[in-house]
This record gives sequence, structure tokens and C-alpha cells, in this order.
Amino acid sequence: MSGTDPDARLAARLRTLRAERGLSLDALAARTGVSRSMISVVERGESSPTASLLDRLAAGLGVTLAALFAEEERAGATPVSRRPDQAVWRDPETGYERRNLSPSGFPSALDLVEVVLPPGARVAYDTGPRAAPFDQQIWILEGSLDLAEGGSTHRLEAGDCLAMRLDGPTTFRNPAGRPARYLVALAAGAWRGRP
Repeated sequence: MSGTDPDARLAARLRTLRAERGLSLDALAARTGVSRSMISVVERGESSPTASLLDRLAAGLGVTLAALFAEEERAGATPVSRRPDQAVWRDPETGYERRNLSPSGFPSALDLVEVVLPPGARVAYDTGPRAAPFDQQIWILEGSLDLAEGGSTHRLEAGDCLAMRLDGPTTFRNPAGRPARYLVALAAGAWRGRP
């Protein structure tokens, strides 16, 4: 997250999203299974939360993980996202790094995120069904990735692209001895007819 401390910026965004939804700390804790005290610590910027914890909070707030790192839409936001201005966050548990590519604050139904998963790293999102499922596609730029979702595991190599619905537990694992770099494209509810 360019220009500011990533944890402080994430903390402010979580507080804003929770307030916009009229949720108390207790209500968000009940929705996510994350303790009230842990949410409070994260919202104060006193903890570097893991990707798994952030995914649970995002699901409870009804947003994508990418939305936790985005700025609110605002009039006059530029449609260009320069690399030095793109928000970058690193998972303290796995070293996984995510970069928000989409222009900050610019209104769009699509979010683009670049991810680098270190060799041997595994990130598990155990969130169950979401109130508002999201569609995503993952395009492997470098390396390989094992992605488990919906009872299936997909081995993806450079150039492969997987389309999926983000509505249940998903695990990303880098089986190789070098980093996996991939693009994630997220859109809300494009597959409207599916439960």
C-alpha cells in the first residue's frame, strides 16, 4: 500500500467498511468467527493479519479480499494506475504478496490483483458460502500453482487460466521451487443464475 503503512491503511479500511454496514465489533465477530478482540487489534493497526484472517473478515463484510486494499470510489479518480502507486501487501505467515493493479478509487465492476506466491507456500481460505459470491479468473504468468476448490484440484502452469466462483473454501499452493506469479481478476456476481 503505497505511501503509508500497509497495516494502518488496512485498519482504516476495515473500520470504514464495518461502519458503512452498521456492524458492531460483536456483530462482525459473530459473522466471521474471528474474535472481537482480534478484529479490534487489526482495526487499530496493531497486528499484521494473515491472508486467511482477512478473507474471513472480507466475507463477513460482503466484499472481496481485494476490496479491503482498495480505496473508496471517488469522483475525479484517475483511470490510470501507476506501478509506484499500487497498493502492495505481504502476508506475514507465508510471504505471499499481493499488488492491487486496478486504479485506486476509480469506479469499476472489475478488480485486478497480481499475486506472487513463494516456493512451497500454501494459502488456505476456509471461508464458507458468501452472501454475495464473486467470480474470479486466475491467469498464471510464471511458475505453477495447485488450486483446490469445490472438491477439485487444478494444476495450473504458465499461460493457463482458470475461471471459478468464489463461494467456498479455496487453497492455493506453489508446488515448485520458484515463485508463482499470477493475475487474479474479480467481478461481483456475473454468474447470476447459479446458487
